[in-house]
Formats: sequence, structure tokens, C-alpha cells
Amino acid sequence: MNRWPHLGLVSIALLLVTGCSGSNNLPNSIASSDEGRITVGTTQKPRTLDPADAYELRSIALIRNLSDRLYTYDPGSTELKPQLATALPTVSADGLTYTMPIRQGVVFHDGTPFNAAAMAFSLQRFIQNKGKPSSLLSDRIATVTATGTYELTIKLKKPFSALASVLAFPGTCAVSPKAYKIGKNVFEANTFVGTGPYKLTEYGTDRVKLTAFDRYWGAKPLNRGVNLQIFNNNSANLYNSFRTGAVDVAFQALEPDQVKSLDEGAKAGKWQSIEIDGSVTSYLILNVLQKPLDNPLVRQALAALVDRPTINERVLYGQGNPLYSILPSTFSVSQPGFKAAYGDGNIPKVQQLLTQAGFSPQHPAKIQIWYPSGSTPRRLTAGFLRAYAKQKLGGMLEIEPNTIESASFFKYASKNIYPATLQDWYPDFLDPDNFVQPFLECPKGSAARGCEEGSSQSQGSFYYSDRMNQLIAAQGKEADPAKRKQIYADIQTQIQQDVPLIPLWQTKDFVFAKKGMSGIKIDPLQNLLYSQMKK
Repeated sequence: MNRWPHLGLVSIALLLVTGCSGSNNLPNSIASSDEGRITVGTTQKPRTLDPADAYELRSIALIRNLSDRLYTYDPGSTELKPQLATALPTVSADGLTYTMPIRQGVVFHDGTPFNAAAMAFSLQRFIQNKGKPSSLLSDRIATVTATGTYELTIKLKKPFSALASVLAFPGTCAVSPKAYKIGKNVFEANTFVGTGPYKLTEYGTDRVKLTAFDRYWGAKPLNRGVNLQIFNNNSANLYNSFRTGAVDVAFQALEPDQVKSLDEGAKAGKWQSIEIDGSVTSYLILNVLQKPLDNPLVRQALAALVDRPTINERVLYGQGNPLYSILPSTFSVSQPGFKAAYGDGNIPKVQQLLTQAGFSPQHPAKIQIWYPSGSTPRRLTAGFLRAYAKQKLGGMLEIEPNTIESASFFKYASKNIYPATLQDWYPDFLDPDNFVQPFLECPKGSAARGCEEGSSQSQGSFYYSDRMNQLIAAQGKEADPAKRKQIYADIQTQIQQDVPLIPLWQTKDFVFAKKGMSGIKIDPLQNLLYSQMKK
């Protein structure tokens, strides 16, 4: 199961329009001047606040600020640290049993005491209510039990070395047993009762209000609360509201041209621009069942065609980093193998591979690239690849961009309809496993038929490799970092040879804040941290 952002992005040509059109539409009932409170502007309206069903960035970001998990990350670090647990898990010799000491002195927002039984209830509910992210735990966990008042024990179905990282996913947070129920599809979309530094005090169509929780066990927020102003998919209103001072902080989702404009304003001293390297990745997914992409030489030719630095400059305005591995550079195990194997815009290699595959200007390879509507970076990337191939290859390769609305795009990705797709990936948890298994694992299939059931089928590549399945299983079991690093090296080498996907870029995040604001930080899962912000 994946979470795909639906970010409305516009092209360069709209810069003048967005710069002078649209009103900020900020309701009179919410004011940036509220003493001790901070107004954050966003275009993304949460679908739900139920952690057992939230699987979109816009919902997860709020839950992250309202909740606590067993484990968490500090800003700028991918190293796990205990939160509601007081230590990292103790793991049995067979890798199947994880035991965690649970923090004492914690209460929920409704006054209910927190203990191991409440944490077990929260994780059981996450699994049993069958919400969108439930498979993150249900595929791996056999039982969750309070084996003491402040001791939690988790038994796995099979060894999985990244379990603690999954338990940092915001949806696995603690929720009050008095406020929630266990039951398939029983969700509380419009409320939240957890243990975090803020309580939810208002949840509306265009704003959310969080107030500092006075009984919070940890470091208290540096502000009285946060007003989240939602400009429902209208980046022009967010852009103008920040420029006119109607919001203190602007984050997600501004257009690349708007980000460029605000960044230039920050350099002129008008406000602050905070740039952070992110872990969100973009790929060109190749369907190995469809001609001519069933030929690995054609897939390799596409890998050699891609010119990442030019895409980063022309499409993203430098708001990304070229990516040469399925793994972002966030991880030490990431190796830029695609750069060594194919380079960028390596036209002689493209011509050599296409010729070897039997194609010529008289008999061109024809490939459709699909992307969800409303995504300007992907639209411009597809257009760039088409124009680049036409200009450089003399007709040997014809690329045809196609678009479809987002819901249908993801619905049909697994139906063997698209030859190639442009897709973004937002990680659920910070472990290399979450960038490999969701794209490449296929428990049912064959080299001849491709993937019939599994992750690569759901993502649209239909890639099947028995060796890749073995490598993915091995890294999931391996706890030794050095041995795991070697497995990931083998995985990346295999991808470079088989090319079921082509890595394109890794995002940068930009937050814009008024002068005088401090504590603007983002965690490694791309969530803006409210509690450290201060005027």
C-alpha cells in the first residue's frame, strides 16, 4: 500500500498570474496576531485524523504534531530515538520477539492514563480496523501484548529488522482506549485524542486549531498553539497570503515557480526561506510486460537518455537533487549506480542500445509515458523526454506523453495498461526496505509471465526476479548493518541491470516564515514540527 501525494503544481508560465491574482481569503475568525499562536498556511486539507486510516501526507502531518509514537526522529537525523518507549527494543535470538519498556507518567488528552495496555490497544486497533495503512503492521506482526504494566511485547510472523522504524510511523501513535473502538472500518475521522504536545480544539473545512496540552509529559511547545489555515488546493491564495503577512509560515504545497519567487524574496531580506533535503523520490516506472519495454536493452536505453541535471534545472528550478539509485542519498547504503552505468543524456549509449535491440529511424521504438493530471513536474518531465529524444536521436525513439486524472491513474497502474509511468514516493518509515520492497517484491509470478501478485504488480512494473525476492527477504531478516549494506549493494546492482524503474530526483523541502520566527524544523518524514516554532 502506498501513499501518493496529490499536489497541484503549475507551469513556469503561470508565475505572473499567480504573482498578481487571487485573494488570500483568510477568514476573519483566525488571525496571525493571536497572542502566542502561530498561523501555518497549507493547500492540503486532511481527509481524516484517525491514525488507523490516515495514509496521506496532509493527514499524517497533523497526526504527527498531535501524537506520540513508541519511537521518533529528531530533525535532521534518521537515527531512531525512544519516545513512548524508554529504550530501543530487546530482540530475541530468532528475531521474532521484540520487548519494549514503556514510559510512565503519561496521560491522554482526555485524562486517561497511558500504559502498555493502552499502547497494545492502539497497535491492535491499527491492525484490526483495516484502514489504509494497516498492512504496515498486519503483514508483519502476529501479536501485540502488554506483558507488564509498562512492558510491551510484539511477536512477528517472520523476522523483520526494520520494525522499530515502522513504529515511528505517525499512524502507529497511542490513542485513548476510552475515545476509540476496535472494529473493521470503525474510524473517528474528525477528532483526535492522543498523548502529544497539542490537543485538537477545532477541525473545520478550511482551518484546524491546535492548543498546547498543559499535561504533556515531555518538552512543552514554545507557542500557545497553532492555527492551520487550509487554502484547499489553491496555491495562489497561499502564495499571496504569505506575501501579505496573513500567515506566519507557508509549507506544502507551493508551485515550483512560487517557491522560486519566495526564495528570491528571502534573499532580499523580506522573510525567511528554510531549505531542507528530503527523502521523497521520483521514478520512471517501466512495464516489463509491454513492448518494446519487455526488452531490457530498451529499458537501459531510456536510463541512458534521462538527463537529470537538466530536468532539475528546467523542471524543478533546482528544487531537487538528481537521483541515481532507488534509495535516496539519505541512507548510507545508497549507491549512485545509474550514474556510473548510464550517465545523463548519454546519446551514444542510447543509440548503441536501441540499435542492438533492432530499432532505427525507419523502425523507431515507441513508448507512452503516463502521469497523473495536475502534476506539472511530471508533465514537464514527460514533455522534456519527448523533445530530448526527438532532438537527439533522429527518430530512433518516439515518446508520447499521456495524462489521466489522479484517482484513475493509480487505480489502473496495476492493470497492465500503462507502458511507463512517472510516480513520486513518500516513505512510510525511514528504512531502505521502504524504498525497495514496495516496488520490487513479487511473491507470485515468473520471468515469463512477470509479476502476477505483489508490490511490483501494484506499482505497474510487473517486474519479477527470483533473485530479487531472495535479496529483499534477506535484508528484511538481517540485523547486522555491514551485512545488510552488502545486500543493498546487490539489490542496487540488480536494478541497474534489469531497469524495472529509473530514479529521477530526490526532493528538497522549502518552508517560508516571517522574519522573527524561529524553530522552523522538519523531521525526516517531511513533517513540519509545530512545537518548536516561536515568534
